[in-house]
Amino acid sequence: MTERKERALIVQSDLTVLLDGKGRDVEEARELLHGFAELLKRTGDVHTYRITPITIWNALSAGGRAASIVEGLERHARYELPLQASASIRLWAGRYGKLELFEQSGKLFLSGEPTLMGQLERYASLTVWMKERGESGRWELRPEGRGEFKRELTRLGYPVSDHAGYHDGEALPVQLRDTTARGRGFALRDYQREAVERFLQDGSVQGGSGVVVLPCGTGKTVVGVAALSMLGTETLILTSSVTSALQWKAELLDKTTLTEAQIGLYCGTYKQVRPVTISTYTLLTHRKSKGGTFSHIKLFSERDWGLIVYDEVHLLPAPVFRVTASIQATRRLGLTATLIREDGCAEDVYSLIGPKLYDMEWKKAEAGSYISVVNCAEIRVGLHDSHAASYAESGAKGKLRIAAENRNKLPVVRELLELHDGKPTLIIGQYLKQLNEIAEELNAPLLTGEVPQEERSALYDRFKRGDVRVLIVSKVANLAVDLPDAAVAIQVSGSFGSRQEEAQRIGRLLRPKAGNNEAWFYTLVTDGTKETEFAWKRQLFMMEQGYLYEQRKGTQSDAQVAYRPKGGEVTC
Repeated sequence: MTERKERALIVQSDLTVLLDGKGRDVEEARELLHGFAELLKRTGDVHTYRITPITIWNALSAGGRAASIVEGLERHARYELPLQASASIRLWAGRYGKLELFEQSGKLFLSGEPTLMGQLERYASLTVWMKERGESGRWELRPEGRGEFKRELTRLGYPVSDHAGYHDGEALPVQLRDTTARGRGFALRDYQREAVERFLQDGSVQGGSGVVVLPCGTGKTVVGVAALSMLGTETLILTSSVTSALQWKAELLDKTTLTEAQIGLYCGTYKQVRPVTISTYTLLTHRKSKGGTFSHIKLFSERDWGLIVYDEVHLLPAPVFRVTASIQATRRLGLTATLIREDGCAEDVYSLIGPKLYDMEWKKAEAGSYISVVNCAEIRVGLHDSHAASYAESGAKGKLRIAAENRNKLPVVRELLELHDGKPTLIIGQYLKQLNEIAEELNAPLLTGEVPQEERSALYDRFKRGDVRVLIVSKVANLAVDLPDAAVAIQVSGSFGSRQEEAQRIGRLLRPKAGNNEAWFYTLVTDGTKETEFAWKRQLFMMEQGYLYEQRKGTQSDAQVAYRPKGGEVTC
């Protein structure tokens, strides 16, 4: 009994799971939860997770088993596993794979066990898509409703396996280059090959839709490039920014036999539609007025695409979801470092893009030296005296901004730059006024959304060459910016409690480094303010990956900072 009381997990009947950081085998328990639960919050040494139907179905999609999930919870549970908890897991897992969409003679059908099909008839939101009830209880569906039907099934708690197949799209002769002969050392890594194979599933009707989750810096783009090459079909690639689009084009030219004439950019000042076309979510969702039409959404039907790649799939905006619901016969590959949706639309990703097919833990990538070892610290800084009165009089949002722009952060930034003198450093923040002041104080270049694309590219190049050692960036650099030599990042402010953003900003440091393969991430937080609450939430995703933040305090003075990292003791 004593041994059981030392176990790390407390499983509650509503599938909330508490992880005691002082419990026995806590790392093994944390790794177990990573496979089928979402980290919600932390309070001291206690981390709170949640198990949902989507987390269970994604675990099963990636090769997990319900029996292993229940057995793992029982092995690490401090108290007996509640019957309601184990029953819910078995219920959700039992529904997985029991419904199937398939195509026959050009018609779309849903099949399942007669009892289950009978239960579904109670839902008018499902039967509205029924064209005819066939033999053995199977339904013939209206083909145009394939996506919306899947989304509604998921919302009701019934996942469906979509085996209705895909059209091939226009053929595109293309091959991967073995660039090892050119001295660049390119070849698909084992995990990249496995991710592509899980997506394609040997060309079966079960392959062709789903999400691959890989840490920043491990080559998600290469997975997309390889899938495109192996399918040999015209492809639409959607990504987060013009910078990312340019990087995709460079990777395609470097790693495949595609030519410049075959790759089009449909973003910024470019409006090229070619066999492989790269666009951005921002352009696709642009409209002249709030109630107007989306001018460029027609890109989805401009050519006979055989594959659509959704880069940074966790950022998909609602209009793209709506179009995706109508093109379920086109193969869809989602790429991301985190499936976290701050808007709660994880169900839409699952039903419309596909289930999670491959997920590589960040620490596993680190152990394989595919990414750098990032040392992280949260530095608490006292509120500057000049802010005290306005902070006390402000509302919640005002308090957060005042704390974020705290003048006492600048001396901490200066000392950290001195500590890491000569190392390529990014100073990252949310508020332009704060970033402009820091840029002026440090006489360092500032990159924001107002900087033209050509100027941005020039700044990135100067940073890569080492001509610029300190670069101050707004949230435009959160995503898909390839700055492989960046070794230090100092976060002075962020977007409230965004777990996505924290992961992406740390991701700027993850490219392997020469020497000891080490990097540093600092987040500056004003002590005793609203900012601390949001800082805890921001760190949750990284903690779920097995990273820890060392917490230190600066002095209350704005003149001096009493902080020195403990070399190598803590990894983020």
